[in-house]
Amino acid sequence: MAETKTLAAAVRSGTGKGAARSTRREGRTPAVLYGGGEDPTPLSLNSRDVTRLIFAGHFLTTIFELDIDGKKERAIPRDYQLDVVKDFPVHVDFLRLKPGQRVKLEVPVHFVNQEASPGLKRGGALNIVYHTIQMWVPADDIPEAITIDLTGLDFNDSVHISAIALPRGAKPTNPDKNFTVVSISPPVGGGEEAAPAAAAAAPAKGAAKAPAKK
Repeated sequence: MAETKTLAAAVRSGTGKGAARSTRREGRTPAVLYGGGEDPTPLSLNSRDVTRLIFAGHFLTTIFELDIDGKKERAIPRDYQLDVVKDFPVHVDFLRLKPGQRVKLEVPVHFVNQEASPGLKRGGALNIVYHTIQMWVPADDIPEAITIDLTGLDFNDSVHISAIALPRGAKPTNPDKNFTVVSISPPVGGGEEAAPAAAAAAPAKGAAKAPAKK
C-alpha cells in the first residue's frame, strides 16, 4: 500500500498569475485541492518541503494527509509543474480521496532477481516495455508498486500482464488484456550461443590440409 505522509497547507485568498507569483515570493508553492464532490480549494505549501518530497521520488503515488489550517484532508498529487530553468516547484494539483473512491494513476513497475535470470546472466538485455502501468485502484488501498520476478527468464521470454499478481482491486486501463510488460532479448550477434557454432564451423588451428587427389 502507498505510504501516507502529513503535509501542512494553508488556504490561499487569491487566484491567478499575480497571486501565484506573490505566493512564491513568500517562499510558498501554489496548489489546488479538487474532487470529492466539493469546490476546488486554492492552497499554498512550504516550497522547501514540497521540493524535498518531489525529488525524493514516488511523489505522485504518495497519499498525503493535508493539514489545512487545522482541517485534515486525505489527498494524492495528480500533477506538478517545475520551473523550466531552476527546477523548483511552481504548482501542485491534489485530488481529494474519499472512502470507497477509485482513482486512475500510474503505478511503478519494479524488477527483482535479475541475477537469477539465465538470459541476463548470459549477456541478454532486459527490454522494459512499461516502467509504469496505468491502473484504476481503490483510494483506500493504493499500491506503491508492482513487482516482477525475473527468476528463470531466458532469451526471448516475456512477462505479460496476465501472469502478474496485481494488487487487490487494481485493474489496468490498457484495453489489451495480455500486453507485454518486459522481455529478455539475446545479445546482438547471438552472444554465447553463437560462439560454439562458429567454433565448430571453423577449421582447427594448424590442421593439415588433405592431400590433393591425383
